[in-house]
Amino acid sequence: MDRASNCVNWFEIPVDDLQRAKYFYQKIFNIEMGEDTIMGMQMAFFPSDQGNGKVGGALVKSELHKPNTEGVLVYLNANPDITSVLERIEEEGGMIFMQKTSINAGSGFIAVFLDPEGNRIALYSEH
Repeated sequence: MDRASNCVNWFEIPVDDLQRAKYFYQKIFNIEMGEDTIMGMQMAFFPSDQGNGKVGGALVKSELHKPNTEGVLVYLNANPDITSVLERIEEEGGMIFMQKTSINAGSGFIAVFLDPEGNRIALYSEH
């Protein structure tokens, strides 16, 4: 592995209802997500700057993708302040498992929530 690159280069969040999930993530992050069907998988893409080594990802509906609360935990970028994202989660149908929590003095903050699809997702921000 090239040590200058990220360990993670892509993530997929499984969904049963792509439109419901897309609406939820667009609302809590105040973003727009484009859609496509690739290899039979319906996908809605998180905004990313392709080709610069930064991580990208998508919501994915397919037979191989099943929402769950166990397993790998993805931390989504909630900068500049995790609080603004947390404020929208419950009103958009999600449930907060862990409120804004300091990692370490000066190391940022994390939180964990359950999305309307049944996925456990984490947030990270510097403030």
